Amino acid sequence: MKTRNPSRIKVNVITLGCSKNLVDSEVLLRQLDYAKFEVSHDSPSKRHDIVIINTCGFINDAKQESIETILDVIKAKKQKQVTKVIVAGCLSERYYEDLKKEIPEVDAYFGVNKFHEIIEYLGREYKYELIGERLLTTPSHYAYLKISEGCNRKCSFCVIPLIRGKHISKPIEEILKEASLLAKKGVKELILIAQDLTYYGIDLYQKRKLAFLLEKLSEIEGIKWIRLQYAYPALFPMDVLKVMNERGNICKYLDIPFQHISDRLLKSMERGISKNKTLKLIETIRKKVPHISLRTSMIVGYPGETKKEFQELLNFVRRVKFDRLGVFTYSHEKNTKAFGLKDKLSPKIKQQRVDRLMQVQQEISYERNISLIGTELNIIIDRKEDDYYIGRTEFDSPEVDNEILIPAAKHKLRIGNFYTAKVTDAEPFDLFGEIIC
Repeated sequence: MKTRNPSRIKVNVITLGCSKNLVDSEVLLRQLDYAKFEVSHDSPSKRHDIVIINTCGFINDAKQESIETILDVIKAKKQKQVTKVIVAGCLSERYYEDLKKEIPEVDAYFGVNKFHEIIEYLGREYKYELIGERLLTTPSHYAYLKISEGCNRKCSFCVIPLIRGKHISKPIEEILKEASLLAKKGVKELILIAQDLTYYGIDLYQKRKLAFLLEKLSEIEGIKWIRLQYAYPALFPMDVLKVMNERGNICKYLDIPFQHISDRLLKSMERGISKNKTLKLIETIRKKVPHISLRTSMIVGYPGETKKEFQELLNFVRRVKFDRLGVFTYSHEKNTKAFGLKDKLSPKIKQQRVDRLMQVQQEISYERNISLIGTELNIIIDRKEDDYYIGRTEFDSPEVDNEILIPAAKHKLRIGNFYTAKVTDAEPFDLFGEIIC
């Protein structure tokens, strides 16, 4: 993604945190590129005129990574490798005054969605006519598509509404324009992201419009897969499942974070759903969309989580057998409702619970993967690493889910192309296969 004019001012954008942050960086990169800067993303080189760090401030580990990255770039500045350091995004939105005081070596701090201010600070004009245009940092065959900003949910542990504000849906026509531009660039897979996909449209159209949006996106020429991430379980819109069944290019995949299953903890977390409703929702989803791949995330170590409640969570995961699962330790965040609760569990106990839950999920995943040996799957090739091409099925999202490894010695494949592969072997979180056609 680098231009080749050595006389231009070199800007490196470093992205930390989630895919929503990545989309923000891609928008910023397009503006910088148009303004005639020489841009790079997450460059390993420390020699740049300007470094912009798009930070994450969601949980403790993310905040620590952001601080360490800032300090590392400040060190490069002191060594005359970097001229100017700019910090943007969630961390600076949340801790603006503290950061200015504690790390004054940073030249400028900006909060979230302040791209125009960054461009103007650098002496250029922000081009609003570029809305919808991005410089992709992902492989050219897939892209994240953010359909809304912020969140109206009131989860007791979450700082996102404090940082990103209330839910704001992008207009349908704006999303379709962006998706069409991506398709013309060769993007074949759109991964829809938001803090809560299911809330889409309520603010603009006074009703949930995710299903309608999916119908329109599925009609865009060149888009082969559309994937849904971050769907809130309470009041899940069932018309989405109907569209998923009707449209062949909407992946039978759903990322739906349940966070826990104990009724007491769900109530304290203010998730708006009970254990019984959770089980019924999962049963309904699987009944209406056979063979769907369900991904979820869980929080362990929430204030007051007892051994019995953690065991209840383990039993729930064993019973439901999620196709994909991620686990986070509870992070005690100021200004959240849960911050008033006593966080008594030690980091050691929290980590033990993470390890135990992931051990259960590993067993489930291995059992599922073994059952796929001998079957044929439609896959897309993401990259080549050492002796293997690395691909995914429609049941797997990039970076976080399972992959299928195809021996490079036996095949010559093109990155971004679809193939049919026969599964020959399996590990807990990976498949091995050979291309049939």
